[in-house]
Amino acid sequence: MNDENISFEELLNSSMKNEKLGKTVEGTVMSINQNGEIILDLNYKADGIIPRGEYSFDEAEDPKKELKIGDKLTADVIKLNDGQGNVLLSCKKRRRDYIRKEFENRVNNNDIFEEIVSDKNDKGLIVNYKGIRIFIPHSLSENANKDDKIKFRIIEYKPKEHKIIGSVKILVDEEKKKKEEEFWKDAEVGKEYKGIVNSVCSYGAFIDIYGGVQGLLHISEMSWERGANPNDILKQGQEVIVKIKELDKENKRMKLIYDKKGEDPWKNVSSKYKVGDIVKVKIKKFMPFGAFAEIEKGIEGLIHISQICEQRISKPEEKLEIGEIVNAKIIDLNEENKKIELSVKELEGTSSEYSSKDK
Repeated sequence: MNDENISFEELLNSSMKNEKLGKTVEGTVMSINQNGEIILDLNYKADGIIPRGEYSFDEAEDPKKELKIGDKLTADVIKLNDGQGNVLLSCKKRRRDYIRKEFENRVNNNDIFEEIVSDKNDKGLIVNYKGIRIFIPHSLSENANKDDKIKFRIIEYKPKEHKIIGSVKILVDEEKKKKEEEFWKDAEVGKEYKGIVNSVCSYGAFIDIYGGVQGLLHISEMSWERGANPNDILKQGQEVIVKIKELDKENKRMKLIYDKKGEDPWKNVSSKYKVGDIVKVKIKKFMPFGAFAEIEKGIEGLIHISQICEQRISKPEEKLEIGEIVNAKIIDLNEENKKIELSVKELEGTSSEYSSKDK
């Protein structure tokens, strides 16, 4: 047969007689046009063409960003002649297989993925990894939203059941655990930390010091005032400076000191008050044996029931009221043990000029 009478298709088929539809071929990238169409040099008498739509199942994958001139590329033959003398090729199946294998390797290596949330529904988030659909339940999403870029790890992979579940929470928990370990390793009594008030209760407050590590700030370390209310001193979410008072690394517990508690008002109290001094006090609390009265903030004295009045009474409420301000005489002072004894009885019959009710 004269070569001039051989059609281009016959010539092409002759040059590719060992190649069949669906056969895999390798070529060199010659160019990528604006539409994302890839031209391959197949070392045949015709070039290979990979249309943009045959590059990947994932529309987000852009060959212009992923390939360069001279790269080797493997594709499947889908048509020997596209009508313009080129071999029509497809990478979709091969890239899908490659991506699936790559994905499985990353899952088996426990890798961290970072992708953009493509959708959100009432059950959770949808994330797309190169065409692979991943579901992240709301309980594991850490409140991420559509279009957020998130980091996550695959916690369940059952491709035959089309079930791939990811978790953002597992990474948050891992980071929290890592920080906790670092904290307990370096924690020392007396060390100062910046913390956030996590909760306030009747006996104090729990302070979040290091991304989840909590310590107890007892009310006795918040104020020198007897019977102080923690809610009057700290609020949830408030930033505070604290120091470690006691540390139990084995059981991961600690007690804290509040930097704003201030200096002990009992320090050098004997230089301010003496036995025999008459002071104005505020009745704060009743007990069966007497009443506690505030001399100044953080310093209280006891008025024993026998020192309230000359008359014999069965309980302090018979003569005194909470909030009442009265004159009292210091009859004993023990700075070391932080005890002051007071007497109202010894002033009976003297001027009541300072006696009043606290409004």
